[in-house]
Amino acid sequence: MTAKRAVLAVLPLVAGAVLAVILLVADANPWLRIGVPISTLALGAGAIVSAVLLLRGRRAGRERAAVDRAVAEAREAERQERRRFLARLDHELKNPVTAIRTALAAAPTDSPLLDVAAKQAARVSALVDDLAKLADLETRPIERAAVDLESVARDAVDAAEVAHGGRDFHVEFPTVPWPVPPVRGDADLLVVAVYNLVANASKYSDPGARIEVRASEADGFVSLEVSDTGWGIAADDLAGVWDELARGQNARGVDGSGLGLAIVRVIAERHGGSAVIRSEPGVGTRVVLRLPAV
Repeated sequence: MTAKRAVLAVLPLVAGAVLAVILLVADANPWLRIGVPISTLALGAGAIVSAVLLLRGRRAGRERAAVDRAVAEAREAERQERRRFLARLDHELKNPVTAIRTALAAAPTDSPLLDVAAKQAARVSALVDDLAKLADLETRPIERAAVDLESVARDAVDAAEVAHGGRDFHVEFPTVPWPVPPVRGDADLLVVAVYNLVANASKYSDPGARIEVRASEADGFVSLEVSDTGWGIAADDLAGVWDELARGQNARGVDGSGLGLAIVRVIAERHGGSAVIRSEPGVGTRVVLRLPAV
């Protein structure tokens, strides 16, 4: 039972006590003689009502707790099933892909079809590696150290500029009235998460697009916002962008596995944080990664 509900439940008892005092005082007045039994009855009635409300509040609290436990157990079962699926998929794909790449390496190279097949085999191999990485992220222990998120963000932007040049990058970490604090987490994983966000902003935008990486701090969390003036995401695709292998309608012609945002989501959750996204087609996209501050 919440404190607010507990206070509301006790109010009838308090009201009964006040009424009882009034009745007792009135009983001492010869002009307003009512009698002690009525005052006692008022106090008792207030106590009974309060007791009923308290019992109902406790019962409702137990029911809510049971529902919360059931929801948490269902979500954990879903996560476990997803982990098993990813592990099976990684196992089933790894050997065939290795065999295909070995055969292609030994084949003559005078056919353009072999080049196409080699590129597709490399793409599937990268997908298998990302699936294995995602399955590992769900279960591996992570470090809990102070991480300078500004350094991570600037390194991610430098790498994205090399891979996807021609975008207008800006990084802003306020220093007034105090600098943005470091976050608590695994530096290697946070590098992956931030780079995925900056790389997505670069890949799904045209040359000349503006990409801003901003940080802020509030309520014990650091929020890293990656915004762009890129293609945006269709409303029909937005609900599923955090799912594994999700690919938007306007991303079909862009190389990618559809696992980048899923990896960001898992990393954020493993750190006790969150990731949210807003987007409008033709306007741009904003993703906010929220992580516990040191």
